[in-house]
Amino acid sequence: MPSVAYDPLYDPLTSLDPGSGVDYAPSYWVASAGKPPTTDGPVTQDIDTDVVIIGSGSTGVSTALYLAQEHGIQATILEANQTAWGCSSRSGGQGQNASGRLSRSQWIERWGLDTAKKLDREIYTGFENFKELASEIDCDAFDGGHLYIAHRPEKMIYLQNEAKVRKEIFGYDPLLLSAQEVREQYCDDHDAAGALLEREGVGIHPLKFTFGLLKKAQTLGVKIHTASPALGWETINGVHHIQTPCGVVRAKRIAICTGGYGVQGLKPIKNKILPILSNSLVTRPLTEAEIKACNFRSNAFLTDTRTLRFYYRLLKDQRLQIGSRSSIGGADASSPKHLKLLTDAIARKFPPLAGIEIDYSWWGWVDVSHDMMPRITQPDPTQPVWYALGYGGNGVSFSTWAGKRLAGLVAGKRVDSDVLKLPIYHSPLEFPNAFGRFQSEKLAPFRRLGQSVLYKWYWFKDEK
Repeated sequence: MPSVAYDPLYDPLTSLDPGSGVDYAPSYWVASAGKPPTTDGPVTQDIDTDVVIIGSGSTGVSTALYLAQEHGIQATILEANQTAWGCSSRSGGQGQNASGRLSRSQWIERWGLDTAKKLDREIYTGFENFKELASEIDCDAFDGGHLYIAHRPEKMIYLQNEAKVRKEIFGYDPLLLSAQEVREQYCDDHDAAGALLEREGVGIHPLKFTFGLLKKAQTLGVKIHTASPALGWETINGVHHIQTPCGVVRAKRIAICTGGYGVQGLKPIKNKILPILSNSLVTRPLTEAEIKACNFRSNAFLTDTRTLRFYYRLLKDQRLQIGSRSSIGGADASSPKHLKLLTDAIARKFPPLAGIEIDYSWWGWVDVSHDMMPRITQPDPTQPVWYALGYGGNGVSFSTWAGKRLAGLVAGKRVDSDVLKLPIYHSPLEFPNAFGRFQSEKLAPFRRLGQSVLYKWYWFKDEK
């Protein structure tokens, strides 16, 4: 089945149509991942299955994998477009020991020390699980840690505090580096006033990784139907009838794993996250002279301390990858100013690369929850519908563990009660209800206005 042309202006917040068979975004990952795994094609007739998973990114595919591997349940994945069409073919591929937007010190402030420690163990266990999967799949994995760059001298105070919290409370072994040590040991980043090395970090090729997960799942009988968007469903006698363009899929249980691409037409996730755009680019391969001029000595990935942060690394084929926040809405996504933000950052951070040719440029939607943390939960205990959403750009590693936990919940497996009491499992995603739930949901369409104001404030704090 021929694919539909990619729409660069697609916006999940304003469109009720997720597309059907739309081609991939023109990312470096798509260009270098090789041929996608063979799928079962579009749904062409009514079918029955036990569990339907909506979304074929790393969360959805890992949910299917663990349902089959650990619970003997062969799920059916419905994908609106192509396999791993959303975040898993557009992300930065930075597998951190984290999830959501909050730091460990913020966990303590929000939930107290006891809950923060339990949450740390859960997310670290997820990171270790991801690390093992990455070692089994041919995905260009590089286990070099995460270098958190202070983009201004005063940001070193923040990094010193984070290092202290990670070491004294959570038992990690972070390393503070001076600006000179960053330049000598990693790269000559002219933005760097110092850095915090978190030793737990694995950079991957995210699309190769998700393709590898899918191949594992398919050997266990998992079905994946591409060009088959879930257009909604009705529940009749305890069975969900999920409508796709060319057939109804009947299932007892549904798991929603759409990331930033969950359209507003799916009621369980309507207004539950704010999709935020992130822009990325990849340069042509650097010459040996350019690598020497920038003193690139590692393929470890880096982020900086801006609120609107930059994330970047040298890829194994000597290309520079860099990304950051982008347009507020899809209609403006292709404006040249968003690409210029990244090329200006290259020139600022690595002056010898100013004006370098860009081979790949793309953008994608990040699923940010309103309290900055993910949820893996059953929002309505009376309905056999679950979701895993809200990673906020930190889902590369945790998404696979979320899939494992989600598989256990869907299968009805008893999970340690302390785990289920963690905030990411025991409460649903909610739109902020400062004005009452009904009024808050009426205000949801105006979120982008607030986001625009916040971006201006964040830029002022970051740069001035």
